Amino acid sequence: MFSGIVEEAATVVAVKQDKGNVHLTLHCSFVDDMKIDQSVSHNGVCLTVVGKTSDTYTVTAVRETLERSNLGLLKEGDRVNLERSMLMNGRLDGHIVQGHVDRTAVCAEVKEADGSWYYSFEYDFDAVMAKQGYMTVEKGSVCVNGVSLTVCNSKDNGFDVAIIPYTHDHTNFGQIRQGTVVNLEFDIIGKYISKLMAF
Repeated sequence: MFSGIVEEAATVVAVKQDKGNVHLTLHCSFVDDMKIDQSVSHNGVCLTVVGKTSDTYTVTAVRETLERSNLGLLKEGDRVNLERSMLMNGRLDGHIVQGHVDRTAVCAEVKEADGSWYYSFEYDFDAVMAKQGYMTVEKGSVCVNGVSLTVCNSKDNGFDVAIIPYTHDHTNFGQIRQGTVVNLEFDIIGKYISKLMAF
C-alpha cells in the first residue's frame, strides 16, 4: 500500500529482457535501506526487489505489468518515480494507492502557468470500465506515474492536473512531454462505490 508521495526519481542503469519479463536495475539514494522481497512503487507499479548490490537494486516486471504500464518503454538513463510502502503509523499525505496500474494515458499538452504547470492526459474512453470506477471526477484523486494528484477538468477520455515546482523538479514530471506515455491508477474508493452501486 502506498500514498502517492514520491520519495525520489531513481535512474535506470540497466534493462534486461528475459523471455516475457524485463529486469530493471536502478540506482537510488536509499539502496542501503532496501531488502530482498521488499515492495516498492515504480512509476506507480508495485514491484518486488529481487536483487541488490552496494549501490543498485533490481526488480522484475512480468508480461501483464508490461502490457498495462509504461515500464516496458524504459531505457537506461530514464528517471523512475519511487515510493516505498506506507508505514502504518505515519500520515497519509496523498491518497490510498495500491500500486496496481489500471491503464496508460498519453500526455496531450503541457502548459506553463507562471511558475506551475498544467498537464493534460488522454486515453481511449471505455463506457464499461467507466461504470466500474475506472474514471476521474472533478477534484478527485488520481495517481499518475506513482504521484498522487488532484484532478481538474475531468473528461470522459482524460483530465488535467496542476503541478507545483517541487513535484516538477523531484519526480519524472520534468521529463514528461506531449506524447509521453504515463501510468494511471484510478481511485480505489471510486471503484468500490461503483461496484456496490451495480448490485
